[in-house]
Amino acid sequence: MTTSSIASPEPTAIPDRPSGRTLALLGISLGYFMVLLDMTVLSVAEPDLTRSFGTSMAGLQWAVTGYTVAFAALLLSAGAVADRFGAHRVFRMGITVFGVGSLLSAAAPSLWTLVLLRAVLGIAAAACVPASMAMIARLYPQPVDRARAVASWAAISGAAVATGPIAGGFLVDLAGWRSIFLINVPLAVVVLIMTAGRSVRCPSGDRPIDWTVQLVACAVLALLTDALIAAGSAAWPQTLWAGAGTMLAVVVFVVLERRSTAPALSPAVLRARGIPAGLLGGAAVNFALTGALFLLPLLFQQQRRLSPIETGLAFLPLTLPFAVNPLVTGRIVARVGARPPVLTGLGLLTAGGGVLGYGALNQSPYAVLAIGLVLSGYGVSLALPALATTVLAAAPEGMAGAAGGLFNATRQVGATLGVALMGAFVGSDTNSGQGAAYALFLSAAVCAAAGLTIARDSDGVSPAL
Repeated sequence: MTTSSIASPEPTAIPDRPSGRTLALLGISLGYFMVLLDMTVLSVAEPDLTRSFGTSMAGLQWAVTGYTVAFAALLLSAGAVADRFGAHRVFRMGITVFGVGSLLSAAAPSLWTLVLLRAVLGIAAAACVPASMAMIARLYPQPVDRARAVASWAAISGAAVATGPIAGGFLVDLAGWRSIFLINVPLAVVVLIMTAGRSVRCPSGDRPIDWTVQLVACAVLALLTDALIAAGSAAWPQTLWAGAGTMLAVVVFVVLERRSTAPALSPAVLRARGIPAGLLGGAAVNFALTGALFLLPLLFQQQRRLSPIETGLAFLPLTLPFAVNPLVTGRIVARVGARPPVLTGLGLLTAGGGVLGYGALNQSPYAVLAIGLVLSGYGVSLALPALATTVLAAAPEGMAGAAGGLFNATRQVGATLGVALMGAFVGSDTNSGQGAAYALFLSAAVCAAAGLTIARDSDGVSPAL
């Protein structure tokens, strides 16, 4: 099924000139660029953040996952919010809050204030991402055109992953970790200007939203993350209490979800052919990517004594494919469907995680790690655009925002679990490389399992649009 009801343009909503759609797509992509940039620039600032606040590994994990927990949980309803109130309104509100929240983050007086503000940024990001996918679906109603547009969106936003570690390293060397948040402020202003036209206006709907279920979903993910982080720090009493709280919250969520007239997990979306496989693939990709972005800067700076800017440059083999390859992936998806690039991408991520784990375990020369980074970079840039296109194409009519929200929610769940579980393998020891190696082997195993599951599922990722 397609998103035709959302994608069908009103006569005055989308301009006839291609330049109008291009400018709108550029603004939408730049908004997602900003969301991703906020995740990647923080990675190389972790050691400076540790020195500034004297925090532990658990504190660093919360500085990262405070963002992804709020992002993932609220994405479940953010897509429905976009469908109900109009995707363009939700997108622009999210961008505004993101800019203001970034300014406040730069002035955070303590680690836990920063964690709280990072959660605010996660809420704002949750408003932006599914809305941006619904706006693209409206701008480009034809599946082939939409595949190319999603590829362009992924390439432009993927440049954030390429530039984030380098920009972060430069800014941290120049002015410390606080400076990495200030770059979001002018970006937010530019995005608001570029998306102010009529071409991105989407109609409002009447979908109800159950906020109680949504809050319980946030509690489930937050408690699960806390349990995993506490286990990695060997804080067993906290692990026990957080684990028990997680199980209780899951039970409450299931009960409320079954009784709700507006469930957070839309049955119509979950039943659509291609979406379950897209969710699984998205979670696996983000597990490996975000876990590596959290772990490797610590390995580079503490074991190999690289400076922040050198750490940023060391990530180039991983991040450069994100800025280039999605355009190629878009053409592949438009021609042969999503299945080949998805399976190839997950295979490359499996190989990349294995090579990185081997390099960390044996303290191999950087050239070995670079091979693993290249494999992982091409894996992500092949799989994610294809998965996003699949989910958009499979969404039931009128539910592009909800499908996009669920897809990105599962991606951020994968990211949260990647940081929590891979960080737990390392604990306080980032010098030997043994814990990092096992963590990277775990990411390879997760991607391999996802790839095998999708390959064996005849109702999985659609072979053609």
